[in-house]
Amino acid sequence: MRLLTAADVHALLDLDAAIATQRTAFTALATGEAWQPDKIGGGPYGARSTVFCYAARLDAATGPVSKFGSVNPGNHALGLPSIHAVLVALHPETGAPVAVLDGGAVTTLRTSAASAVAVAELARPGAARLAVLGAGTQGRAHVRSISRVLPLREVTMWSPDLAERERTARELAADGYPVRAVADVAHAVAEADVVVCATLATEPILPPGLLRPGATVVSIGSFEEHRLEVGTDLLEASAAVVVDHVPTARAHAGPVVAGRPMELLALGEVLGGRATARRRPDDLVTYLSVGLGVQDAAAAWHVIERAEALGAGQEIAW
Repeated sequence: MRLLTAADVHALLDLDAAIATQRTAFTALATGEAWQPDKIGGGPYGARSTVFCYAARLDAATGPVSKFGSVNPGNHALGLPSIHAVLVALHPETGAPVAVLDGGAVTTLRTSAASAVAVAELARPGAARLAVLGAGTQGRAHVRSISRVLPLREVTMWSPDLAERERTARELAADGYPVRAVADVAHAVAEADVVVCATLATEPILPPGLLRPGATVVSIGSFEEHRLEVGTDLLEASAAVVVDHVPTARAHAGPVVAGRPMELLALGEVLGGRATARRRPDDLVTYLSVGLGVQDAAAAWHVIERAEALGAGQEIAW
């Protein structure tokens, strides 16, 4: 069995490859090749952390994958990532363990890569201005991933933590991204073609009236019933609401659970041309990412196959 650390995962899965794996995942989901059961998530009453378990299988040629971990909002104050996880992949024929991967690294890469797939498909023609609400791990990752699919001219970044947003903006600017920190949400999104919400907020942070016509909103923080970084008013104002997986979104996406019944489009169906999200340049289009095991499976098997080819990671007896 192969042990692959966070450093191994990042070395073996570059941004373009990560984006390609996510397109593969959503396509497999739409065509019925993938197996995607409901996720497990929650915890005891009063706990601030959320335990999660995602299991899936990308296709018959690749084995089952399961990711187990925890989202801990309090980690920010400790200087730690909010997500820690372990991912296990099994052999497609024997079921024997093939690899154990750092699930946090896989989550960071596949989540931002999936958003890049959505943005490439949903953003209005000529989109070049990005706003990111949230300056943590996912905020950083989304700037890097979306820059691979849009010719970004400007990136505005907001976080309620002044020091964090200034620090993250400086770091990204030093790496060549056109990022600047701004003082409030209104200034961040005023001219944005694409807005990414990457927070753990339980109350809406993005009033739809602040958005310019034709904006695309990506929310990755509304992954539990009580998480509402975007509100039901934003969904109701949208010409189309696209989700990673309709059954999962109806069961778990905060604003979907809280709102009135509405049509949801699966991203895989949009990618395959079987559904249309943006019909006019001035449409407001929203993409909600709850997170899926099939996304982990697609990314993990790419990493495992490259690791085997290159002899990367650590082989351990099992």
